Amino acid sequence: MIVCPYPFIVRRGKILLTRRKNTSYMDGMYSLPAGHEETDESLLTCLVREAKEEVGIIIDPKTPALVHVMHRNEEDVRMDLFYLVSVWNGMPKICEPDKCDSMGWYAYSKLPQNTVPYIRAAIEAWQKGILYEEWGWEA
Repeated sequence: MIVCPYPFIVRRGKILLTRRKNTSYMDGMYSLPAGHEETDESLLTCLVREAKEEVGIIIDPKTPALVHVMHRNEEDVRMDLFYLVSVWNGMPKICEPDKCDSMGWYAYSKLPQNTVPYIRAAIEAWQKGILYEEWGWEA
């Protein structure tokens, strides 16, 4: 199973989303800054590193709060952990233009139509206070 950390980078009732490009997965869809752990890297270290690499912000690893967990079965089996990030340093910007062609702040209730479905589900579950959900498993 692959474990992936995602930041819900928020300010004033809005969340930061980036549009995927040339990634071979859900290109043209909005998602969260994210990536895979490197060897011997903790989840929070990965979260902090990916936020800096993708949107240029510095996150103190002591500040993110775990707010949602998704056990997802899509192309493979993943455990996605979503962390609330409301404090950071720097101005968000596109740092990997080869992988991202748009970035913006969106109200939780007005996400772009082309938001990655499991990302939309995680944001909606978080807003309802749901800590855990399963995605893509047949009943």
